[in-house]
Amino acid sequence: MAGQSDPHLSLFSAPEVEFIAEDEMLEIVPNVKMGALHMICIAVRVPLWLAVAMKKRGKCAIRPPDWLSVGNLTQVLEAERESPREFQPLPFHYVEISRLLFDHASDDIPDTYMVRSLIEDIKDVRFHKVETGLETISGRTHAVKLKNLSAMEVNIVRPFMVRTLQAFYKHDNPEMVQQQETVGNRRPQVADRGPRVCHGLFGKDKAFVARADELDNI
Repeated sequence: MAGQSDPHLSLFSAPEVEFIAEDEMLEIVPNVKMGALHMICIAVRVPLWLAVAMKKRGKCAIRPPDWLSVGNLTQVLEAERESPREFQPLPFHYVEISRLLFDHASDDIPDTYMVRSLIEDIKDVRFHKVETGLETISGRTHAVKLKNLSAMEVNIVRPFMVRTLQAFYKHDNPEMVQQQETVGNRRPQVADRGPRVCHGLFGKDKAFVARADELDNI
C-alpha cells in the first residue's frame, strides 16, 4: 500500500512488527531428556522467539495455537466473507505468528498446506475490507474506527491514513497550517545542559535519561 516505505509515516517495518510478535506465548513439548530430572518433557508455555530457537535446534516440538487449525480458520474465513464491514476477532499478531510457524515448524502443524491457504485467504479478505473502508474517507472524516485489526494490518494502514487526513486538514485549513510551519521554523535552540531525567515517558515505574537535545526530538 502507498506510503508503507515512507519512514516519516510508518513507525514500524514488517520485520519489526514480526520481532514484536515474538513475545507472544506458545506451548511447546521439550525433547530434552536428562535422566534424573523427571517430567522434563511436559508441555510448557514460552515466548514465540524461544519456541522457534529451540525448534531450530531440535529441542522441542511446537503445539500450534487452537485458532491455527483448519476448522477454526474455515469458520473465520466464512464469517469474514459474510460480514463485509466487520473484522472477525483474531490474535493481534496472527499474521506474524502464522508466518514464523510456517517457516520453522510446518511439520508440527496438521494439514499445514490447507492452514496456510486459509491464512492467505483471510488476509486477502481483510485487506480488501480495509481498502474498501478507506475509500469512504472524505474531508469531513475526523476519525476512523476499525475494530479487530491485527498489528500488521494497522502498520500497513497507518501511513495512508495519516497522509490522507493530513491532506484533508491542509486543504481545509491552509492559513493555520502555514502559521504552524512559521512557528516551527522559529523554534528556539535549547542549550545543552547535560543529562536530565524524564519520569512517566514509559510508565510510572520507569525513567528515561536523555540529553536535552534528544528530548527536543521526542
